[in-house]
This record gives sequence, C-alpha cells and structure tokens, in this order.
Amino acid sequence: MNTTRPCGCKGVRTCLKCEEDFNIEKASLHTQLQELHAYSFCPACERLFEAWNPFEVRAKHPEHNGEEGLPFPGMYVREQFISASEGELLMESLDALPWTTSQSGRRKQNFGPKTNFRQRKLRNGNFNGFPEGTRFVQERLRQVSLLSDFQTIEQCSLEYESSKGASIDPHVDDCWVWGERVVTLNCLGDAVLTLTAFDASAKPTKYNLNLVKNYEKQLILPLYNKEEFQHFDKKVIRVPMPNLSLIVMYGPPRYQFEHSVLREDIKERRVCIAYREFTPMYIEGEDKIKGFEVTKNAQNFWTDINVD
Repeated sequence: MNTTRPCGCKGVRTCLKCEEDFNIEKASLHTQLQELHAYSFCPACERLFEAWNPFEVRAKHPEHNGEEGLPFPGMYVREQFISASEGELLMESLDALPWTTSQSGRRKQNFGPKTNFRQRKLRNGNFNGFPEGTRFVQERLRQVSLLSDFQTIEQCSLEYESSKGASIDPHVDDCWVWGERVVTLNCLGDAVLTLTAFDASAKPTKYNLNLVKNYEKQLILPLYNKEEFQHFDKKVIRVPMPNLSLIVMYGPPRYQFEHSVLREDIKERRVCIAYREFTPMYIEGEDKIKGFEVTKNAQNFWTDINVD
C-alpha cells in the first residue's frame, strides 16, 4: 500500500494494526534472519560469539565457553550509562512532551533541522534547541572519550510498543547530513540491535552512501576492504541494548551494515533517544555556512513544552 494509513504507516512499513485492518501479509524478517549464521556482541569484551541471543552471551562473560570470539570494531555499548533514578526522571521529562505518531508502530519526538534526504536540502526551520530535561544526557555524552567532541544537531525520542508490533526496518542512517557516530541512549526497556552486511556496490546512492568517499579519510575507523567485508556474508550480528545503556556505532558497523530492531525483540514499552551529528561537510566543508545556524541553535535548551 502506497497511502498513509491511520496508524501512521505508509508504503512497505507496517504495524500489527494495519496488517490486521488491511489484511497485509508481511514476510517475517525475524524468520529470515534466523536462517543466517548468528553472532552476538558481548559489551564487556567487545567481541562476537556464535549465538542468537546477545543477553545470554553477555551473561556468560568472561567465560564464553572457552571461545576467544571475533573482534567487531566500531560498536560500543556502555551499560548503566545513566542510573535508574535518572532514567525515571528522564522518562517523566519525555512523557511531559507531546508524542507524534510514526511508522511501524512507533511514536517519536523529533528536535532538529528540516532535512530532505533525496534532494539533499537542509534548513533550520523551527529548530531552537532541545528540551531542558535532556540536557544532562548531552553533557554526559561528552565525558565519553569516543564522544568528547560530539555536537548533537538532532535528538529524536523513539517509543516502541510491543502491543503494536513496533519495529524499525533494516537501514543505514543517511550519510549526506548525519555524521559517523550514531548514538543511542536506551531510556526504558531492553532491546536488541540487529545488523546485516549491506553491499553498497549494487546501490551506491542508497542512503547517500556514495558521499562517504568525500570524508572517508576523516573517519575514526577505516572501512573494511572487500576481503574483510566478505567474512560477514550470510551472517547476522545481534547487539544487546540493555535498559539505561549507551550504544554508539561508527566505522564499519555504521556504514557497511544495515541495522534494525525486530518486533520480536520488543517485550515491553521501549523508549530510546537517538543523537546525530553533522558530516564534516557541514562542519568544515562546503556546506559549513548552511550548518552554522543549526549548530548555533543546537546550543540551546528550553523549558516551554509548546516548542516544536
């Protein structure tokens, strides 16, 4: 269906409600991925082990049945990044703000510039900063060495409800405007990030991946070469996203893998906040002037709940 439906879904995006109301049959991504060779990421040793359930893998640390595991650079998980009490206060702050309906059974709160990924157009619009109740998170991000110079220019709260079959389909975050580090704070509920290798050679313009060559030399980590990348063919990687944890993708996981959240991995209400930075083109490159207004407004934090 190509029309927007009452639930907020459109195109190939669906939730349990529209699948029932419109008799939409959708192949199970969960079933398809289970046919691949599964590896799970252990946040404690930052290595991959053969398993589907990453929480079980984490529970085995440091033993891992004697396995050495495989390195997976570019994936960072900091457990207990915020405390339980901070998580409760953060959720109170978010729920005091209006939520808007999104696709695939999600709701969202989006604070950032207006972007048109197809036409590669950016404008500040009504963006004037972020909710005051989330300021402490951005301040704490910079205490992480990997994020010491991270400047948030978009902050998006996402809610997943298991009763709606909420999920997010496999994708790569846009590479024209969003920079290398893809940051997520898990505010409420456990979840799993699922990654599969994406061969951009067949679709070089998808996700604006063809623009990465413009700033590839500035990446924190080099991308896999062809031989290294082939090791991930017909494999699926599962990364735990525990409640109150911080997740950062950069380098190969960010650009050479599609990531998703399966509805089967949402067991309760899950809320996360996604943080995005500019690409070098909007910081020091040809689009620096266009990015200046957005970066300036991104220094603001407001208390008015009526601010869009």
